[in-house]
Amino acid sequence: MATLSSEQIALLKEPHIAQVVTLMADGSPQISPVWVDTDGTDILINTALGRVKTNNMERDPRVAVGVYDPVNSYSRVVNVRGHVSEISEEGADAHIDSLAKKYSGADTYGGRNPAETRVIIRISPDIIT
Repeated sequence: MATLSSEQIALLKEPHIAQVVTLMADGSPQISPVWVDTDGTDILINTALGRVKTNNMERDPRVAVGVYDPVNSYSRVVNVRGHVSEISEEGADAHIDSLAKKYSGADTYGGRNPAETRVIIRISPDIIT
């Protein structure tokens, strides 16, 4: 397992959109823009069960994540190849609200769909560049 540096953690804590790559059943890549967070060790994203990326992660935990500072995209970047170590409903509603605050300033996530089950995806880095 690779370890995030303090600079990489700082970048992940800023409101930059991450690109998450998962693998389709045929092995082809699928990419999704997502809000991103970190606990200092793992990368955390929030999504809903039944989506393409979530289905892909449940079938094949290998993922890649890229985050770039749009002001300085060549020197402030973190690219991670890793694996999904957990998919959990616990705390997911509160987590999406905290991401809404980070990215939009809103106290609650306005795109909540009561028919969906929110989950936190925990991605453990294997290689960081």
